Amino acid sequence: MRSISLLSALAAASAVQAGTVQPRQTKLTPVTAKGNAFYVGDTRFYIRGVDYQPGGSSANLDPLADPDICTPDIEKFKKLGINVIRVYSTDNSMDHSVCMNLLAAAGIYVVIDANNPLYSINREKPAPSYNAEYLQSIFATIDEFAKYDNTMAFFSGNEVIHDLPETTRAAPFVKAVTRDMRQYIRTRFNRPILVGYSAADVQENRMQTAAYFNCGPEDERSDFFAFNDYSWCTSDFVTSGWDKKVQNFTDYGLPIFLSEYGCIQNVRDFGEIGALMSNKMTSVYSGGLMYEYTYEENKFGIVKINDKAQKGARTELPEFAAFSKAMKQFPAPTGSAGASATTHDSPCPAKDAHWDVDSTLLPKFPEGAKKYLTDGAGKGPGLKGPGSQNSGPADVDMAQPGSGAVGGDGKKNAATKGRMDDVPLFVSGAVLMATLLGAIAL
Repeated sequence: MRSISLLSALAAASAVQAGTVQPRQTKLTPVTAKGNAFYVGDTRFYIRGVDYQPGGSSANLDPLADPDICTPDIEKFKKLGINVIRVYSTDNSMDHSVCMNLLAAAGIYVVIDANNPLYSINREKPAPSYNAEYLQSIFATIDEFAKYDNTMAFFSGNEVIHDLPETTRAAPFVKAVTRDMRQYIRTRFNRPILVGYSAADVQENRMQTAAYFNCGPEDERSDFFAFNDYSWCTSDFVTSGWDKKVQNFTDYGLPIFLSEYGCIQNVRDFGEIGALMSNKMTSVYSGGLMYEYTYEENKFGIVKINDKAQKGARTELPEFAAFSKAMKQFPAPTGSAGASATTHDSPCPAKDAHWDVDSTLLPKFPEGAKKYLTDGAGKGPGLKGPGSQNSGPADVDMAQPGSGAVGGDGKKNAATKGRMDDVPLFVSGAVLMATLLGAIAL
């Protein structure tokens, strides 16, 4: 006599309700944050992955919406032995179930950039770009990817704050987006999904940026901090300056990882992995993402794809074997590897010549976006919508501290509370009952 589990029945019910047969889902334990490290269950988790954007930023292509693109690349990912990919462009109007489930079956988690060129914070004019239309797109991206266990995290911004001091004025808006995304996840989903910022490695404001995203009330702070680093050029831990960066971030209080790392000034031997997985760094850093998988105009890639549609043959460049070798040579350490069990905040940075922010207050959540917290975001505008960068007012009101707490009670994001194994599946009562009865009859 054949039997079917309740989980399988629920998954089947979801597929029936959606009107399509979905690929079989592979259950992965979500990644959580505790102290200054990531965990899967009770096991420390290190990010050992690649940045993945076939066609580069100019193509603005969603590789996770097309199985013809992602499927051959996932085979390469398995060959490399990675456990995380970062995807910069995703279309929140499309289905991603095939690619996300293939990635889950390979044991690969995904970090998603929630912004795209049409829906993002404008570093030059941040106030008009922070508005309800923008948040609808951000929240629609969360709605689409929250359903997959292997969605590890979202970036609320990427290198919005840069080397010009005036770009730091955009920091309160990006931090408000971080607050809003965490509030939306806490309100709408009973599962951990981390939210943080991917910073540029700008010496003049790197530490101020890190402190800013970890200061203030809990509901305003990030779940992690990441930055892009290109200073290791076939050098070593000291020559690259990584020893100083470890010292600077010691006792930061949140997980830190490299959202991009690499250098092509010399032959790439990926010695960075050896440092990231050593006791020189593991008490502070939780790994990183190598920039990048596909060979684009900037020449960082390790795989070349031979057509514009990104569906052609995948050619492994010499750096592919070098990266694969380094991944095998430098495995993730076992145990806590010096991680701190305590999360804590940082003092907010003071205004100075390199940090032009003189208040700790954040912009108010847009009135027009409040309905999304109760009703959901609805269908996303995708990558070719009308855009939102000039949809808001030139000036915004500021919120009082604690405005992002669910019910005003300071409830924490589930991502910071430890293991949560189950993601709720929402199906109608009639479909659920019919499916369960059918399952019992099998």
